[in-house]
Amino acid sequence: MLAQLFAVMAPVLVGASIGFGWIRLGFSYPTEFVTKLVFNIGTPALVLASLANAEVDPDIFGRTLATTFLVLAGMALASFGVARLLGKPWQVIISPMMYPNAGNMGLPVSLYAFGHIGFTYAMAAWVANALIQFTVGMMMATRGNPWKALVRNPTLYSIFIALTLMLTGTHLPMWLGNTVHLLSGLTIPLMLITLGVSLASMQAHNLSSGFLFTLCRVPIALGLSFGIASWLGLPSVAASAVALQMSMPVAVYNYLFAQRSRREPEYVASLVFCSTLLAFIYLPLELAFML
Repeated sequence: MLAQLFAVMAPVLVGASIGFGWIRLGFSYPTEFVTKLVFNIGTPALVLASLANAEVDPDIFGRTLATTFLVLAGMALASFGVARLLGKPWQVIISPMMYPNAGNMGLPVSLYAFGHIGFTYAMAAWVANALIQFTVGMMMATRGNPWKALVRNPTLYSIFIALTLMLTGTHLPMWLGNTVHLLSGLTIPLMLITLGVSLASMQAHNLSSGFLFTLCRVPIALGLSFGIASWLGLPSVAASAVALQMSMPVAVYNYLFAQRSRREPEYVASLVFCSTLLAFIYLPLELAFML
């Protein structure tokens, strides 16, 4: 069991450590360029490569999406209580509560933990999370015209295209399928390296509050995920994929959103930092239960 857990976590640890060590050694890293590359090319390609030709039951996939949407709603409601416990405005807490690092960290862990079938359900959870994060979350964080940011988001278009292809049983042409599969290969490694770079670059304060936040968030996410999955009758692998994704540490995007909206970005950075550190402790425990 320990060898299996290490095999799951090792790629994540190594990838993030490369980015972290790269910055600590004083090398430059074009974060803005890499982020744009992953956001505009890598992530849409990963969505199309993973979902467009996936052989999954549309009914289970749909229930996985519904489960994730309901968990997100539950996390939004729970954020009011957690905000009161931490003595913070709910506007600061709600995004870190709702949006886990289901991309940079969740997808690699899910792939190595559950294989390609479980990875598809993890992608469904990520899709639901991304749809809310890059619509409602982005609109809440944008001080200007949020519709410009939405219409320029290629990930949303790739999600709708992939879901349409999957639900209609249509496959990508071989040349296009091979192309998006090739481009998708850069996404997860760059996500992990950029995660390490982000952690090394953050100035995190309020560490005790960040640890307390994580101790509140993870049990709530797990309880909601397994409870709603059981209610909707999800198979165990899909339920575990949703629970694992929703209990991931706070996404770095929440820090970027906090900067954009000017809602205590340094405090949100501490939530990202602390939750990610604790993840390397609690995720192996979760996986030992799920596998």
